[in-house]
Amino acid sequence: MLSKSQAKWFFLVATGGFSAVFLFLTVDTIRQLPERTHENDLSESALRGRLIWDENNCMGCHTLLGEGAYYAPELTLAVERRGKPWLRTFLKDPQAMYPGRRKMVQYNFTEEEIEDVIDFLDWVGKIDTNGFPAKPRLQGLGASEALPTEAGVAALAAAPPVYGTICAACHAVGGSGGNVGPALDGVGTRITSADLDIWLKDPQSVKPGTTMPNLNLTDADRAALVTWLSSLK
Repeated sequence: MLSKSQAKWFFLVATGGFSAVFLFLTVDTIRQLPERTHENDLSESALRGRLIWDENNCMGCHTLLGEGAYYAPELTLAVERRGKPWLRTFLKDPQAMYPGRRKMVQYNFTEEEIEDVIDFLDWVGKIDTNGFPAKPRLQGLGASEALPTEAGVAALAAAPPVYGTICAACHAVGGSGGNVGPALDGVGTRITSADLDIWLKDPQSVKPGTTMPNLNLTDADRAALVTWLSSLK
C-alpha cells in the first residue's frame, strides 16, 4: 500500500516518463516523415491531384491511408492493384464500365485532371505505411502466392500490350496476374473467338450484372486480345 507521498511521486514520475516517451516518438515520427513519404517526389501534378481529391470530397465515399468513408473502395494502393490504364479508363466514365451498377459520380474530368488524380494516388501508394493496407484475399491465390508456370510465362510473352496494362489487374495466366476475376488459362478451349469478341465488346449484353467492366476497347485492341486469348489452350 503506497503512502500519500509515495502515490504522489509515483504519479509524477509515471506521468513524466510516459510524456517523455510520447514526445520522443512524436519527434521520431516527424523526423521519418520526409523519407517515408518520399516528399521530394511529390510532383506538381500530384499536388493538383490532391486538390481535385479534396474539392470533390472523394473521402466522402473512399478511404485513403485508412481515413475517410467506407462506402467505396480503399484507394491507398489503387495504382498498384489496378494500374494507371485501368484507372484512366474508369475515371473517364465509371458508368460505362459498370452499366447500372456503379454509384461513382461522373465528374467529367479533363484528360489533365485524370492524370493529376492518378499521379496523386500513385504518390500515396508509394508511402511506407508498414504494410497497410493488407493484400486482399479474394478468389484463390494471387500472383504473389502462385508460382508462374513455364507455359504461362511463354503465353504472357505473346500477350498484347493491353492485357498487361489493363486485364492483368484482375485476371491471371499461368499463376501471374490478379485474382479478382477468373484465371484465363485454357480460355481458348472453352470459348470461341466469336464469343470472346462479343464478350469483350459488351460484357453486360452477354451476362447482365457481371462484374466484368466494359473497357471500351478499340477495335484493334479487342481483335488482338481475341487472337491471343483464343491461343490459350
